[in-house]
Amino acid sequence: MTMTIDRFTSMRPEDYGLPGEADLRARLAEYFPEFGAARTTIRGPAVVAGNMSKFNIPRAITPATREGDFPVDKIRADFPALSETVNGRPLIWLDNAATTQRPRRVIERITYFYEHENSNIHRGAHTLAARATDAYEGARGIVAGFIGAPSADNIVFVRGTTEGLNLIAQSYVKPLLRPGDEIVLTILEHHANIVPWQLIAEETDAVLRIAPVDETGRIILPAYGALFGPRTKFASITQVSNVLGAVTPAAEMIAIAHGFGVPVCVDGAQSVSRMAIDVSAMDADFFVFSGHKIFGPTGIGAVYGKSDLLEQARPYQGGGNMIADVTFERTVYHCAPQKFEAGTGNIAGAAGLGAAIDYVSAIGMGNIEAYEQALLSYGINELSKIPGLLMIGAADHKAGVLSFVLENRGVEETGQYLSEAGVAVRAGHHCAQPVLRRFGLEATVRASLAFYNTFAELDFLAERIETFARRR
Repeated sequence: MTMTIDRFTSMRPEDYGLPGEADLRARLAEYFPEFGAARTTIRGPAVVAGNMSKFNIPRAITPATREGDFPVDKIRADFPALSETVNGRPLIWLDNAATTQRPRRVIERITYFYEHENSNIHRGAHTLAARATDAYEGARGIVAGFIGAPSADNIVFVRGTTEGLNLIAQSYVKPLLRPGDEIVLTILEHHANIVPWQLIAEETDAVLRIAPVDETGRIILPAYGALFGPRTKFASITQVSNVLGAVTPAAEMIAIAHGFGVPVCVDGAQSVSRMAIDVSAMDADFFVFSGHKIFGPTGIGAVYGKSDLLEQARPYQGGGNMIADVTFERTVYHCAPQKFEAGTGNIAGAAGLGAAIDYVSAIGMGNIEAYEQALLSYGINELSKIPGLLMIGAADHKAGVLSFVLENRGVEETGQYLSEAGVAVRAGHHCAQPVLRRFGLEATVRASLAFYNTFAELDFLAERIETFARRR
């Protein structure tokens, strides 16, 4: 089946022929009898950060699945949390940029580890130690293959994106810096990709230089390139904005930096679950992501680093598994990645992350991206009809993030109203205050998508927002 999405036509979920929609609509209608009634709205008046015509609406999205349809009903059945009720209502989980839900396969993999493999790794001579080591190192290999790393030795396990960025800042970048040296960031960054660089800049008298975005939220490449010079020592960029959904031209930005001999870290927290990643093809020097953003456990994530840079970097923490030999006079460290993994890591979490990656790989990242883009297009279309709703961010390449504000309504009260109807969205600054202030805002409501979301859920979201907007 080919799904053709024309720009802002009267799209309806049934046009896609997707399974699972009818059952979900019936369940919602049990609690909200008015759900599905004809909406009599006019198109909303405005989009902050650009005109609606600048949204990239895909035109010929074809999820390649067995029957030609994206099997969202079967996928939803894999996620126990999606059957929950909250506040007496069916849960609609649209807070995926903050954390994703976990499929049963991941939950069962973690349970299996604790029932059959639980041990510390590497140092034991017994059977469970071997099983645990195999599970941990096997997950490292799964991560490497998933993101296109040349070797499992390029993958360091960490607690998540934030710890990974701090590791890179302290282990590799800080020793390079002298007073007046520069680090290039963008205004799109999450606080986790700002604060670690501020900390080492304060300690070394280095300077942060910030790349701007245009009125749509798109990186201005000439301005980005103009920030580099002989004092530039490092750059760190997001691949997908967690506020605007803007997808940055990461490969082009890396090429610009490399033209000045500057290594680049890519924050993949928001991209890793939404698109195929190939760190070798984009020539990233470092890449970081969190397991809980890609349907895996919390407390586990990964840093990819090029081999020569990992060997050059000094250990981030000391003790335990990162040593080869210790005397009171000196310590000999293991090679990467072990020299960055002091102490006992989240072994079960690593196994769960491997299971999560196997799960999305079986669906196919191309299929996931295509389906999410169809949801995004539909969501933009429906939310843009609501009077007084201002959408934030209109980059020509977007991922599944819908940020908005309502005129004369606070973001927190909007989020609370939706929560009472069972809809989980995020309301606040999303740990990305600089980019919000670029557009004159302190907070937004953010609905963020994953491949288990449906068109029915977006219809319900739009209806609840419209009802709230019309209330006195």
